[in-house]
Amino acid sequence: MNPACKDITSFLVMDILEKAQGLERQGHHIIHLEIGEPDFDTPDCVKEAACRAIRDGKTHYSHSLGLIELREAICRHYAEEYGVTVKPGNIVVTGGTSAALFLLFAAYARPGDDILLSDPGYACYPNFIRFTGASPAYIRVAEEDGFQFNPDKLAARVNDKTRAILVNSPSNPAGTVLGEQALRRICEIGERGPAIVSDEIYHGLVYEGKAHSALEFTDNCFVLNGFSKLHAMTGFRLGYLIAPEKYLCILQKLQQNFFICASSVAQWAGIAALTEAGPDIERMRRTYDQRRRFLIKGLRELGFTIRVEPTGAFYVLVNAAHLGTDSLALAHDILDKAHLGVTPGIDFGPGGEGHLRFSYANSLENIAEGLRRLKGYIEGR
Repeated sequence: MNPACKDITSFLVMDILEKAQGLERQGHHIIHLEIGEPDFDTPDCVKEAACRAIRDGKTHYSHSLGLIELREAICRHYAEEYGVTVKPGNIVVTGGTSAALFLLFAAYARPGDDILLSDPGYACYPNFIRFTGASPAYIRVAEEDGFQFNPDKLAARVNDKTRAILVNSPSNPAGTVLGEQALRRICEIGERGPAIVSDEIYHGLVYEGKAHSALEFTDNCFVLNGFSKLHAMTGFRLGYLIAPEKYLCILQKLQQNFFICASSVAQWAGIAALTEAGPDIERMRRTYDQRRRFLIKGLRELGFTIRVEPTGAFYVLVNAAHLGTDSLALAHDILDKAHLGVTPGIDFGPGGEGHLRFSYANSLENIAEGLRRLKGYIEGR
């Protein structure tokens, strides 16, 4: 085995999902509140653009950085949404945001570097970092801060080994959004040395206030984004990385060698997603907000505490320590006894232990049934 693979951990939410699917094959009806995948169909304009690309023979390799038409559309989107100027030559279109993370850390991280991460935080970040020889350096984030970085505590952790600070807002697993001033202060830390890596994959799925891009506050940043979440295009595997110009040459070489290019059909669909899918996105966003409010209310009625309400993405992270301090065992028990899929907090780091993540990327009817089953589980303990 490659030594770089020995520390790769399981993605526990996928273990829960796959167990749930096994129960479904046995005839059980499972309510899925564990997986972070939109339940909406991909917008018609996106599907039609993909079909049109196939009919028109646009099925061959694109430029390794991505179709210029798509990169120009991304530039227009960032200008309109955030008032920032992005050049097409600073964008690498990738096979999903996960591929963008791989390219980023392969190009930027060095053995012995520290990459500062929130704990809890997205489960896969540490594995990308370790695979490149760098080290994830965890900073425990507090429930009262919405499980987001406190800029003062973050600044105190930066040292000569710190290569980058990874920010995720709106966040997975908590669904909370960094305020403008907090993100500005974090970016000011980046101006003094470590780059800011801003994962903006849940931008657009914000229900109160506004999400800000790191590009508004610093040029010393890498921005990750894509089409899976906002545009309900998970299976298209389409993302992108916006990077400082001096890293584009090595990023392009890595793309050419490891991936060649992103799917050309998916890229043509991505153009339609950015230019035509606005009404569909707004409809989905309003529906998510309705579900968010319903789920938060229902969880609180069941005795869960939510100190900072999530206002982005489609997740709620709650303290479930009163039900059990082993969140993985608890999630398995809830699945076995209530046929309800939830994500164990330990999936997101030691700071997530004692918590459960609920996804509201499901219908109101299923969320209501999930809450009913959870109520029965709690009362039956």
